[in-house]
Amino acid sequence: MDSGKRYNNAKFWQIGFFSLNQAAANLYLALMGYLSYYANSIAGFGVVLVSGILTALNVFDAMTDPVVGFLLDRTKGRFGKFRPFMLCGNLIMAASAILLFFTTHTVSYPFRTAYFILCYGAFILGYTFQTVVAKSGQSIITDNPSQRPLTTYFDSLYVMAAFGGSALFVGNYLAPKYGGFTNEDLFQEYVFWVVLTGFVCTVLAMIGIAQKDKPEHLAKHAGMKKIYPKDYWEIVKNNKPIRMLIFAACTDKFAATVYSHTTVGVMLYGILMEDYGISGLIGVVTALPTMFVVSAGIRAAQKIGQKKTLVLFTSLGIFFQALMFFVLLSGQINTVSFSPKKVNAITIWFTGIYILLNGCKSITNNMVVPMIADCSDYERCRSGKFAPGLMGALFSFADKVFAAFGTAFVGIVMFFMGYNRRLPQIGDALTPELKWTTLFLYCGAPILGWVCSLIAMRSYTLDKKQMHEITKRLHEKEN
Repeated sequence: MDSGKRYNNAKFWQIGFFSLNQAAANLYLALMGYLSYYANSIAGFGVVLVSGILTALNVFDAMTDPVVGFLLDRTKGRFGKFRPFMLCGNLIMAASAILLFFTTHTVSYPFRTAYFILCYGAFILGYTFQTVVAKSGQSIITDNPSQRPLTTYFDSLYVMAAFGGSALFVGNYLAPKYGGFTNEDLFQEYVFWVVLTGFVCTVLAMIGIAQKDKPEHLAKHAGMKKIYPKDYWEIVKNNKPIRMLIFAACTDKFAATVYSHTTVGVMLYGILMEDYGISGLIGVVTALPTMFVVSAGIRAAQKIGQKKTLVLFTSLGIFFQALMFFVLLSGQINTVSFSPKKVNAITIWFTGIYILLNGCKSITNNMVVPMIADCSDYERCRSGKFAPGLMGALFSFADKVFAAFGTAFVGIVMFFMGYNRRLPQIGDALTPELKWTTLFLYCGAPILGWVCSLIAMRSYTLDKKQMHEITKRLHEKEN
């Protein structure tokens, strides 16, 4: 770990607490993963209609990022630059989630679609507030190239907890309790716990960034050039690292949206493996060893830099995903069990590869967040503009567009599979077409995304050596 007064270092707990902002956002993202089932089974919308609405609204989601990012860069209040956006975003998400899942199905059908769009649109605004901070706040937490990778550790831990905990909660508690996704009470109880947990995470995240997010701390950037809307194009045109990072991350995002889609999870665990409860248990069983893999990635990032680490674990991810494809082809895959008396060879193979694969996914998905801060520092050095909100918004804009494409892609695939009125349900019969579709969506999509990411990273120039030089030049300018 680098030390010395030349860096704006952060305490370990500050980095850990601030990353809970990402956890809060991901709790809601996990909740919204089940929105298509609520809209189809409870609100009565067709599969194609749901897919179309969610895709269009996700594109709108992306369009809100540049606006919110610009507002964040212009904010200079007594409560800081980032904390007001975090709190407002969380409260808006809470209110809109309650309205979505508690009231949409009670609205008269002629007005139901419009009401659904309005509520989800409000959720998108709140989600944008919170996620823009998650992608831009790294710039003030620390500028130490050896500390920034710690963000990946905490983000990986919290993302696993948010999605793994949600899958466990839904698959092993809510679904059995309420008999599947056709009971509105399942969604309403789920919303209650997400709202409560998300608010606690947001408050702790505000505490984590509070010392850095003060007018006196931000004053050192006061001499930086002001940010205008035209700067979006100027940065995209001249900041090659952010372009390459966006492309690499967005191809990964498309793949991640596909393989982590709730429908794909139902097809994989509830139909192919014939035990949907595994979707939750696998996160618990593999959590600790997965974090060992993530810890190895963080150590690598501190030693060889974030770029080389991202390339290394992306390559390993392709290898392990290919192995998982062949494991899922096994005729014994429906015998996987975590019961001590039923553990067999296929369970060991599936679990072992899942640990290595999930560790690689955690690193590749979360390493890009502190790398955005690197791109922001590069921009400060290049043009004299301190625009963390703008940088995060550019990244988030493209990220959400590709996520929307991923959602649409799954919807289109389901339509051509014949699921135009209802989505696949737990316990449906496994057909050859459904099996190969599941394998393609869960295994094929991430491999294609990672290959594209490796191509983009060949032109990304901000390695560890260059980031040390950039940080040194920035501190010389400030002094």
